Amino acid sequence: MIKSSIKLLNRNSNNYRNYFLKNKFKNVTIAPLASLSPNNSIFKRNYNTQTPPSSSTTSPSSSLNINSDQKPQQQQQQQQQQQQQSLKPQLFKTQQNNIESSIEPISSDNSNEDDLEIKDPLIIFNTVWNKLEQKYGSNNMKFPQEIILVAGAPGSGKGTNTPFMSSVRGITADPIVMSSLLNNDEAKKIKSSGGMVSDSNVLELFLEELRKPCYRSGVVVDGFPRTNIQVELTNALYEKMKQMRKIYYNTPLAPFFPRPIFRVTVLFVGEKESVDRQLRRGDITRETNLKLKEQGLPLLEERDTDLSEEAARKRYKIFRDHYSTLQTLKKHFPFSIIDASKTLDKVQQSIIKEFKYQSSLELSQETYDLVQRVPLVTDIIQHARVDLITRLDEYQNRHNILFTSVVHVIEKEFLPTIRRQAIAGSAMLRITNSIFSSPLAIDMALDLLSERGFRVTFDIKTTYIPLRIDPTTYEITNLTKQEYQFKLDFEKPAIRDLSHAVKINLN
Repeated sequence: MIKSSIKLLNRNSNNYRNYFLKNKFKNVTIAPLASLSPNNSIFKRNYNTQTPPSSSTTSPSSSLNINSDQKPQQQQQQQQQQQQQSLKPQLFKTQQNNIESSIEPISSDNSNEDDLEIKDPLIIFNTVWNKLEQKYGSNNMKFPQEIILVAGAPGSGKGTNTPFMSSVRGITADPIVMSSLLNNDEAKKIKSSGGMVSDSNVLELFLEELRKPCYRSGVVVDGFPRTNIQVELTNALYEKMKQMRKIYYNTPLAPFFPRPIFRVTVLFVGEKESVDRQLRRGDITRETNLKLKEQGLPLLEERDTDLSEEAARKRYKIFRDHYSTLQTLKKHFPFSIIDASKTLDKVQQSIIKEFKYQSSLELSQETYDLVQRVPLVTDIIQHARVDLITRLDEYQNRHNILFTSVVHVIEKEFLPTIRRQAIAGSAMLRITNSIFSSPLAIDMALDLLSERGFRVTFDIKTTYIPLRIDPTTYEITNLTKQEYQFKLDFEKPAIRDLSHAVKINLN
């Protein structure tokens, strides 16, 4: 479909060129050729300004030899063509890999009118992905399982907190800082030629970086996505990684294509706090540079936004606009906002809380479906107290004789040992009373001791004592002896601390 659209544009290049300039296309931007990757032919198209010769048109040079009586007829033909062109639909369709996108009118004031950059996220993603796949091979398109996308207001402490996020998640690689990544040789070459680093360039640089083995344990990314298109590129990457997982699921390469985990975290401070922090940072940088200059040492970078309140406010506005873009990711990925206006310790405690282990996010769907058949301990203990009371009342009402006997055994056989070991806060009891051959009696003892504040664990030890051997069959007859072991833990008294306090008072 793309090729057919391009052929159509080539056949009527002059008219289409005028159409693009006069009408406004939302997803089409007339951009300088230098701002586009030379390998991304999908994103750019140079249109000839010469109309191909046909039976109904005449080149500018040949029109000079047309007789005067032929000119009105030629002018009439041109007017008819213009009327037909004005009836062209204002919606073009492009397709790649069964992906359809519409190009609607938007304005374009670019000085270079001959280059066209298609702003369709899925086409951009598929083109960049296919380019890298051809370069490295499909089985080498390996990316980190966990990708944490971080945005932060100016002065929110991203430089301090992004490495801390990595450490909390056990990520060994340094965070990817997109502003630094876009200062590499390729990006500098684009900018030095007068172009702008497009979304396709950003995506390609980003994916190239993510492929590095150092990010296998995961990665924290500072500064991506920044635009609406980059948000859609993020979604496309997530879906593509899930697709790659299905492709390689039953192959030896499956460990290299795990279930992707994307998280979005925003470090937030208000505008006033942000501006104050930026200006304060500027003051500290200037003072530090004065000392470094006196010693002949390299100076720290002084940001323009740290030196001007107006510039600092403009920078915060950029963040605020970027934040509204990021919010569209809420429907796709875990999204957390951390109040970065608090002390560093409290901010990092919030980070720990946000990034604690969550099996529903980190396990594969198949594994999670299996393990969740075992309830979480929080679910088990949530109603444990109410269930305990219900059981004890049931023992009293429905099994009164057995319950009374269990209470009697605990009084006579348990309490003497517990009292002897009260200072230790722990007691091991080995009971041979046959009452505990009944599972219900064991449940009663455990519930009663738990209700009284003991932490109880239980085990049965079985001992076989040989009695005789049959001389004919050599069969051994054993005497079976069972021992019921109760281990009790409880709060021990603070005797040492008390004696220390008494000693101080005596002195």
